[in-house]
Amino acid sequence: MKKTLKILALVLSLCMVVACFAACNNDADETLTDGNVVATDGDAADVSEDVSADAGEVALDYSDIKVGFIFLHAPTDSTYDKNFMNAVEEVQATLGLTNDQVIVMSDIAESEACYEAAMDLVDQGCNIIFGDSFGHEDYLIQAAQECPDVQFCHATGDSALAENIPNFHNAFASIYEGRYVAGIVAGMKINEMIENGEFTAEEAKMGYVGAFPYAEVISGYTSFYLGARSVCPTVTMEVKYTNSWFDIDAERTQAIALIESGCKLISQHADSEGAPKACEEYGVPNVAYNVNTTDMGPTTALISSKINWAPYMTYMIDCVVKGEAIDTDWCGGFNTGSVELTELNTAVAAEGTQEAIDAAIAAFKAGELHVYDTATFTVNGEALAEDFQADVVPDAAYTPDTDVVLDGYFAESEFRSAPYFSIIIDGITAVVEG
Repeated sequence: MKKTLKILALVLSLCMVVACFAACNNDADETLTDGNVVATDGDAADVSEDVSADAGEVALDYSDIKVGFIFLHAPTDSTYDKNFMNAVEEVQATLGLTNDQVIVMSDIAESEACYEAAMDLVDQGCNIIFGDSFGHEDYLIQAAQECPDVQFCHATGDSALAENIPNFHNAFASIYEGRYVAGIVAGMKINEMIENGEFTAEEAKMGYVGAFPYAEVISGYTSFYLGARSVCPTVTMEVKYTNSWFDIDAERTQAIALIESGCKLISQHADSEGAPKACEEYGVPNVAYNVNTTDMGPTTALISSKINWAPYMTYMIDCVVKGEAIDTDWCGGFNTGSVELTELNTAVAAEGTQEAIDAAIAAFKAGELHVYDTATFTVNGEALAEDFQADVVPDAAYTPDTDVVLDGYFAESEFRSAPYFSIIIDGITAVVEG
């Protein structure tokens, strides 16, 4: 018996020596991170998920997640909603979600119908509900207040910061950076047309079909214009609104009106095929939004800027699975894969355009390029003041409340995710009709 106890004591002693040796050979301050779990100062983390030995990453369990999506239009009808649907399909495939875990409700108007759809999705057991249109926001806020255990995420909205509801969140992307790069593509095409003698530098004018005179639209067409002007200094731009996110006839009509007023290239922030098809009919170069329109305009389509919503959708789902808070305002860019451009139509684009695209994107990723550099534009002949304020936390009167010029540039989307650049700069004519 004593012999057995001595052997056992010896074994225990050796184990303690081995353990001490292993501990002494680790940095005492080292933090082990596997992407989701952090263990510090030798404390073991409470890991409930499986860990992949190959990648060193936690394999999240998505089996209890159910996500509902509310779309303004049917994805088959709208380039805007189709872009969201593409992201849903990508995320579903990547995360391995079943069809029972993903519910999409389309053609949901910006009305009480949105609230009813949201409550229907809650009743169907959704943990997360995502709405894709600005006008859905008030109805999603109402649903979020009534259903505190469900997370509500809303694309393009601007009220999460002001409402401060724990389960309501806004998300967007710095698409103005993508539009700026698309503007470079447009400016290079205009330069080529000038060099070919199609018109003079003084006649270089672009047209832009905008949905509404909202900050989101103004921010987008301003960045597009500044990108074009960075390579074509004489270019000007005329904007016409449709007062609708999706109206094929109105978008076509406004595109034709712009062409007839002397615009040599057309871009848009509206959701239908109206403008791209009109451009192909009239032989005018076009820069679209959200989807590749080369099939609609093989001889006129140049490129489209687009938001890839898959990174955000993955982020919001992962937050719920991990039990982590979703950001009140989330904004992704080129670095997160949230801002993209469709494939360049080299049959239409000017020579050297792809190289210019690559250089601009690299500059954005490096933090070396700011769209709204106050040295590059004026308002009524004057540079933007350093103490300029914008309406970041919205109220009924749209009161400017935040200094937004930082280090010589207008800091778009740095204080909230939704754009708040709503200034008409020199070189752009934008008339609200009706």
